[in-house]
Amino acid sequence: MPTFGVKLKVVRVFVSVAMSNDWIDAEGFRANVGIILANTDGKVLLAGRVGSKGWQFPQGGVLRGEDPEEAMYRELREEVGLERADVELLGVTADWLHYRLPGKYIRRNSKPLCIGQKQRWFMLRLLTSVENLRFDLGEQPEFDRARWVNFWRPVNEVIYFKRRVYARALYELGSTVYPQGLPPQPRWWPKRWRTAFEKDIVSAKP
Repeated sequence: MPTFGVKLKVVRVFVSVAMSNDWIDAEGFRANVGIILANTDGKVLLAGRVGSKGWQFPQGGVLRGEDPEEAMYRELREEVGLERADVELLGVTADWLHYRLPGKYIRRNSKPLCIGQKQRWFMLRLLTSVENLRFDLGEQPEFDRARWVNFWRPVNEVIYFKRRVYARALYELGSTVYPQGLPPQPRWWPKRWRTAFEKDIVSAKP
C-alpha cells in the first residue's frame, strides 16, 4: 500500500525531552503512551521511522508528573503534527501494558536502568484531513512517512518484541472502532502468535 504525501513546513518547534525527565518505575519500566489512529474506514495509521524500513504506531515517553492523556496529546503533536481538535478520543486501555526489551537493546550504562516499557494505549479517530499530518514538530523527528493499513496489520509490521502488546491493545480497544465485532485475525498468523495472544487476552480478563 503506498504512503501518502505530507507537507513539511519551514517552521520547526523544538521540544526538548531529556532522558532525566523520563518516568522509569522501580522495576525498570519506562512509562509510555501508544497512539492508534483510525480513519472512518476502520483502518489504522502506521508511521515509518526516519532512516529505517521499520513501521510502528506513534508512541512516546511520559514525563515525570505528567498525566498519560496529556502525554498522548503532546506526543500526537510532536510525532504526527495533530492537535486535540483534529481527533476524537475513543478509548484507553484499562491498565498499563508491559513489554521487556531484548538484552541487546538495554542500555546498561543508563541510570536508572530501563528494561522495557509500560504503556497506556489510546484509540483515536481522525476528524481532520490527512493532509494535516506532519513530522517536523519534534526536536528529532521519529517518522518521515505514513500509511493506512487494515486493523491487524500492525502486528505483522512492528518489531518482534512489541507484537504481543500491539495485539493486546488492538483487541482491547478495537470495539470502539468495530462495535459489531473485530475483523478476523489473519489465518496465516503462526500458531505460536495466536497462542501467545490468546494467553494475554485470557490473563487480562477479570
